[in-house]
Amino acid sequence: MTTGGSPRAGAAGRLLGPVLPAALLAGLLTAGCGSAGASGTPSSPPPPAPATTSPEELCTRIVAHWSREVLDSTAYGDYQSMGLSNGQYEILRTVVDAARTTKKRQGADAADELIGREAAEGCADRYRSGGPTEGPWQ
Repeated sequence: MTTGGSPRAGAAGRLLGPVLPAALLAGLLTAGCGSAGASGTPSSPPPPAPATTSPEELCTRIVAHWSREVLDSTAYGDYQSMGLSNGQYEILRTVVDAARTTKKRQGADAADELIGREAAEGCADRYRSGGPTEGPWQ
């Protein structure tokens, strides 16, 4: 025997919770999915698509980051461990060489500004025609 509101044993001996009416269950399952208008379409717009980063912008970010990291170092490191292509690594070397000279003459702030500017220009040139075409590491 069961008492009102208490769990009861099902056919397989499992305890069953209180039974929900089908309409209430359906309402709970669809809650939070957006309300439908008269035409059955959601009344709120879908969320915006995630932003994508262009190859040029990604190149600029990674070249500038690693240029700042190796500016005070005597070695550049391995371009593959930095996640750079050979072409991006060439941009980095050019940027760092110019930044070292600028840092000696005008200070760290000027070198930092130069890194951002030169990385952007080098990557813009590299990706102007849509990207490298001579293989993945060119």
